[in-house]
Amino acid sequence: MSEVLPVELGLFAVLGSGLSVSHLLAGPVSLPGDLASIVPSGINWSLVLIPPITGIIGYVTNWVGIRLLFHPVDFFGVKVPGMQQVASLLPTKIQQIPGVREGKLGWQGIVPSRAAKMGSLAADNGVTKIASQKEFYEQFDPETIAEHVVAAASDDIHRLVDDIIRREHPQLWRDAPPAVREMIHSRVESSMPAVVDRVFHDIGENIDDLMDMKMMMVNKLGNDPELLNKMFLEIGDRELKFLINSGFFLGTFLGIFSIPLFIYIGEWWVLPVAGTLVGYFTNFIAIKAIFNPKQPVKVGPFTVQGLFIKRQNEAAETYSELVAGEIVTVGNIAENMLNGSKSDRTRKMITDALRPAVDEAVGVAGPLVRVTTGDREYEAIRESFANETIEYAFEPLKDPTFNRRRSGPVQELIARRMKELPPEDYCVMLRSAFKEDEWLLIGIGAVLGFVAGWIQLLVVTAL
Repeated sequence: MSEVLPVELGLFAVLGSGLSVSHLLAGPVSLPGDLASIVPSGINWSLVLIPPITGIIGYVTNWVGIRLLFHPVDFFGVKVPGMQQVASLLPTKIQQIPGVREGKLGWQGIVPSRAAKMGSLAADNGVTKIASQKEFYEQFDPETIAEHVVAAASDDIHRLVDDIIRREHPQLWRDAPPAVREMIHSRVESSMPAVVDRVFHDIGENIDDLMDMKMMMVNKLGNDPELLNKMFLEIGDRELKFLINSGFFLGTFLGIFSIPLFIYIGEWWVLPVAGTLVGYFTNFIAIKAIFNPKQPVKVGPFTVQGLFIKRQNEAAETYSELVAGEIVTVGNIAENMLNGSKSDRTRKMITDALRPAVDEAVGVAGPLVRVTTGDREYEAIRESFANETIEYAFEPLKDPTFNRRRSGPVQELIARRMKELPPEDYCVMLRSAFKEDEWLLIGIGAVLGFVAGWIQLLVVTAL
């Protein structure tokens, strides 16, 4: 190294003269006969290869970094005895590394490891910011929902009436003339459309008291990290590809500066350190370029704006299709209302609406039935019918075909409102996947860059 160093230092002093790097980096590296007759002799190819190798390092580290952001979906590693106790003493940033707080050594994708929290952020920064729960519910069209329920559940309700009366008062149903049974079935069937329509209308009027859309999203995405990954990967598809590809171009550019460092300092540790810096800054710069500047900025003849923000209309369509098709659906909302944190209110409201339907079904025979069964048994029949009808009435709302048909208006609402969001609010939707753990993504790039720097050192010194 000491024999060629003075020549190279002198040549670097004339970089501004227009000579190419291949003419400036002299070194005792021999080439095959065919190439030797074409390429100027004495070129130190070990130095010329530093920028492209650094570019490859940047590309690979960014690719691995993105993979580690989303994969593996489930934790892969081992439980380390005593590590959980030690973890509580570590800095907060270290505790955020997947598995550390649980005393595990390994890895899980950052996004799936924070699935419930990411679901909460997706709700706060996306769906709940776009429209109210009432607006979403109205897009499903309560009248259409009621018609679907009546059409799909009529046979089940018919069987339910038989089962409940047989169970609660078998003698009454056994002794009832066929004409009376048919009358009750006919009255139930004729009253159900109005009752169901009233139920779904009342749900719309009280939707904020009956469901929690944020918790619905937290539960849905928290229990399905694959869907959470899909949401971020599809919305930010181009930006994530840019993040990976920029590793090569930024790495190659930054690698140029590694050459004078390697020459002037002349120590073995220069390339590993340079690799660390390349891994750090390629991720740092790329993430900043995705979300900044938020407003268009004129730079000479060019207009510069964050890549994700420039694609607002396109990303809005992708986001709305996924959310309307798989998250904010009729079936998921029904599930949340019946089994979510406010399910007791939903069930009470529906049973209150259904109890009178029993009286309407029995009709003029009501007093006679009360005398025959007794008030307690009659109330048991009313209560059983009101409670058990809920499950039958909501079951048709899980129908995938019906959910797909009703997703269209919701998709249009989400897409339209997203396109209207100011850039500051819009970019947070994807940024939420990076912001808190951005340091970890950049840190991964730095660590992988350090490892790759050693590989680069081996390649360069081997030539």
